[in-house]
Amino acid sequence: MKGISAVVFDAYGTLFNLNAMADLARSSLGDQADRLNDLWRRKQLEYTWLRSLTGQRADFLQVTGEALDYAMEALGVHDPALRARLAGAFLTPTAYPEATTVLSSLKAGGLGRAILSNGTPSMLDSGADAAGLTPLLDVILSVESVGIYKPHPSVYKLACQHYDLPPDRIAFVSSNGWDAAGAAAFGFQVIWVNRAGLPRERLPSKPEAVIPDLSTLPALLGLS
Repeated sequence: MKGISAVVFDAYGTLFNLNAMADLARSSLGDQADRLNDLWRRKQLEYTWLRSLTGQRADFLQVTGEALDYAMEALGVHDPALRARLAGAFLTPTAYPEATTVLSSLKAGGLGRAILSNGTPSMLDSGADAAGLTPLLDVILSVESVGIYKPHPSVYKLACQHYDLPPDRIAFVSSNGWDAAGAAAFGFQVIWVNRAGLPRERLPSKPEAVIPDLSTLPALLGLS
């Protein structure tokens, strides 16, 4: 991948490890913890799309809480203390093990580094601090400044405006196939971090590269 001046990351599931949420619930729910985590994340994303389409917008913190409430009720889990722990953990996530090293390599290579996420500014600031990533980032960009969620083009445009770069000079990195497709449609050079080994989304635009985790990203961008 050539001509890249900045690398822009999705946050949740890309830099922030959401699988840790299931681990937090495992002592209470056992194997059902994974089902809860998967349903919570799926409803969280569905609600962002539905609220964008219907114009009934709420911020990501509210959507996250509503999705968690749905997932817990759907699985018959009635545990207010667990609900509070899970909601709180979303504000203080851990980073994937390779995230710090990769961001450090990009910084040493002179590339811009940003987060572009559905999260609110306070959620993202809290998350980046908790994950130890704040010193390695130039900026954290939130959909709150445009009032609509990904994959709307106005969200991706925030990165171009911040760095004063055309889309093809920006590498966009996401673990979400739908987000990768949306960013590719916008014109970014896209890397899909396919941690789960999922098939490619059946959408017109596709990523230029697929990697199993972040560790190979610097080499993909021509950094040693």
